[in-house]
Amino acid sequence: MLVRFAGLGLGAATLTTVAAASGNSNVDVLTSSPDVSSFMAEPVTPLSTLVKDKDDMKVKMEMLIMKIQADFCRALENEEDPSKKFIVDRWTRAEGGGGVTCVIQNGKTFEKAGVNVSVVHGILPVDAVRQMKARGKELIGKELPFFAAGISSVIHPSNPHVPTVHFNYRYFEVTQENGEKMWWFGGGTDLTPYYLVEEDVRHFHSTLKNACDQHDAGYYPKFKKWCDEYFLVSHRNECRGVGGIFFDDFEMHSQEDCFKFVKSCAESVIPSYVPLVKKHRNDPYTSAERDWQLLRRGRYVEFNLVYDRGTKFGLYTPGARIESILMSLPVYAKWEYMHSPSDGTPEAKLTEILKNPKEWI
Repeated sequence: MLVRFAGLGLGAATLTTVAAASGNSNVDVLTSSPDVSSFMAEPVTPLSTLVKDKDDMKVKMEMLIMKIQADFCRALENEEDPSKKFIVDRWTRAEGGGGVTCVIQNGKTFEKAGVNVSVVHGILPVDAVRQMKARGKELIGKELPFFAAGISSVIHPSNPHVPTVHFNYRYFEVTQENGEKMWWFGGGTDLTPYYLVEEDVRHFHSTLKNACDQHDAGYYPKFKKWCDEYFLVSHRNECRGVGGIFFDDFEMHSQEDCFKFVKSCAESVIPSYVPLVKKHRNDPYTSAERDWQLLRRGRYVEFNLVYDRGTKFGLYTPGARIESILMSLPVYAKWEYMHSPSDGTPEAKLTEILKNPKEWI
């Protein structure tokens, strides 16, 4: 469930994303006196609870995603016009919890960049329970207490030669009618270029593979395949982009081992993506290339509104925050009737890869 907790705010591109981008990842996420001063905003959970329950996975996940949000936002701001900073919107949800939504819009480098954190709790509605059961979750009961914490982000650059990136990492708990607590993690990072630069795609995938390999050499090929399958725009018979990694219902080890894996993946976002922004943000481009970018964004919108599980989850949830659910959508997109790129063009080269995913490393 791409709990882009989107509407919950868990996504940022939905659930619907503390130091500089070069911060030391070996520093503990939370100490007895957590320093939250470098976060984009105050955490959702009261500081007293963060200290008291510092070893609880709910707290550890919240502190991690708040740090990842701050790191990523500052890394993006470093690539933007100095006068353009993230708008920070800290919000609360009447049914329980809240989030922090950070957005840049109409910047020089980023036409729209959203990084959303959601930390929400309440009663899981019947439709959401039904959706989970359809995925194989053996849940006992109809309306169940839940907790969800996640970060989700979608970056739509101005320059067609800079790819779009999406990432989402989340933690979920459900308490069943018999008192049994179920938990799992999910997430992933994927790349959607408008023009195919194979060197860039190999860099992206290699960085994600390195993060996976720290924990299990079998994770990258498994989660790369899952990503290609998940981000298929079925009615177009093509993938949304060139993939990355995707996983859900991740609970095969201890909570701590799962958390460490998610942490490694989340920390790989900046080194996998920001070098591509630096490389291409000042590339020249034509009006025809801009039109192609807008057409491809249309396909991005189609996937998010028709297939994305996080979007659906958010819309099923009481108190859904629509602005956070739809933060993943670009400012501009276009559709043309029966459009097809000419043979032998860079646009046709990309389309062929999207219809036939390949191994990049």
